[in-house]
Amino acid sequence: MHHAFYQRLSASIAILFLALSVWLSPIGSLGNSSTAYAYNNPDLLPAVPTPIIDLAKSLTSIQEKDLSKNLETFEAETGWKLRVLTQFDRTPGLAVKKFWGLDEKSILLVADPRGGNLLNFSVGDAVYPLLPRTFWIELQTRFGNQFFVREHGEDESILEALASIQGCLRQGGCRVVPGLPREQWILTLVTSVVGGLVMGFAAQPRKEGQIVAWQWALIFSPLWGILFIAFGIGPVVSRTSEWLPLIRNVSGFLIGALVAYLSAVMNQSSTSET
Repeated sequence: MHHAFYQRLSASIAILFLALSVWLSPIGSLGNSSTAYAYNNPDLLPAVPTPIIDLAKSLTSIQEKDLSKNLETFEAETGWKLRVLTQFDRTPGLAVKKFWGLDEKSILLVADPRGGNLLNFSVGDAVYPLLPRTFWIELQTRFGNQFFVREHGEDESILEALASIQGCLRQGGCRVVPGLPREQWILTLVTSVVGGLVMGFAAQPRKEGQIVAWQWALIFSPLWGILFIAFGIGPVVSRTSEWLPLIRNVSGFLIGALVAYLSAVMNQSSTSET
């Protein structure tokens, strides 16, 4: 019995470590070999210096020209080196590191549609204090997922990710990716309403003549506070300065609390009349 239990436990731990390694593997440091460029084929490098190597033809010629100028201007103004490599069945691999002179202030975006996510990043050590690992994971999942790529295209995925990186570096860093996608806002609205329902049920009067059970509302405050403040308000204020989604979430919380509270009051009234 114990032997079987330990075997299952060991298998579960092994699966957990495997899942974590797969989850964290797309983002690498420029100081080490990364899955973003696992081979060394310098023959695929262009003859002239360019910040973009578009082997997969993800960008149009106009987009590539405009983006190249944008990246060169950004590097001249800020000192941060952004480079883009798109690949499919061919890749220059490790040769790009020497070709571009990638260092601790460099960010390499690798777009490869063969994986589950289009975007991969190799990031210099000097970047992490401004843009932590969680930022890159969120950036990858927001703009590199298959649904976004299918709806907007590979070019838009690359351009949106670069725009977020540039904006955050210009303002001195970001803990999260700016902007609030509709799907994420809907989730914050749902948690706000659920938080309001919890508070409303907790505040229902339980004694004769009592209007609001504040003691119970305070007892349950950790639960509805986490739902409303941490999951309902926090993601909104940290990602956007717009007031509309914040007002909607606060309104959803108040409506949920009012509905839960009034349902008990109306039930008590109907019971007393009967």
